[in-house]
Amino acid sequence: MGELNGHLVGYARCSTVLQDLTAQREVLTGLGAPEDRIYLDKGLTGTNRERPGLDQALAAVRAGDTLVVPKLDRLARSVPDARDIGDALVARGVRLSLGGSIYDPADPMSKMFFNMLAVFAEFEADLLKMRTREGMAIARSRGRLKGKQPKLTARQQAELVRMRASGEYSIADLMEMFSVGRATVYRVLDRAVGEAP
Repeated sequence: MGELNGHLVGYARCSTVLQDLTAQREVLTGLGAPEDRIYLDKGLTGTNRERPGLDQALAAVRAGDTLVVPKLDRLARSVPDARDIGDALVARGVRLSLGGSIYDPADPMSKMFFNMLAVFAEFEADLLKMRTREGMAIARSRGRLKGKQPKLTARQQAELVRMRASGEYSIADLMEMFSVGRATVYRVLDRAVGEAP
C-alpha cells in the first residue's frame, strides 16, 4: 500500500481470556491490515477505557492511515466512547474502517449509521450486564454462588499463624510452604492479630 493511501492498522478485542481472537484477526488481515500492525486487547471489556492495545493502535495511526476494526462494539461499548474515538481519529486525519466500511463523518448517512451502531453496541453491553446480574441473583438464591473462596482453609490459616509466631519461619518460608503470595500471608496474619483477644 503506497504512502498516498496511508497504512492500515488493525485493532481487535475480546472480553474474556477464553474467547479466541483468531476470527477477528482473520477479518482484519482479510481487510488488508498487516499481521505486525494488529493490536489486541484480551480479557478487557469495552466499558473499561484502559485498553493498552487500543492505546497502542491509536498511537500507531498517522494522518492518512486507516484504523480497521472488525465491528464497532470491539472498539467501544458506549455511544460517548465511540463518538470520542471517532471524532479524535477524524480530527487527526485518520479514517475508521468498521468491518470494511469507511466511516465518513462528513456524510450524513455514514454519521447516522455510525451513531446507530454505537447505540446498538451500548444496548448489547447493557443487556449482557443485566443478564449477568439476573443469573448471579438466581445462582445466589439457590445457594450456588458463595463468593470468592479463601485460598487457605481455617486450619491452614491457624497453622500459618502458629508457625509465624514460633519465630522459626520467615514470610518467604510461609509463602513457599502454603503456595500463596505475600499479600495472602500478611492478610492471614493481620486477621489473626485483629481477632486476638
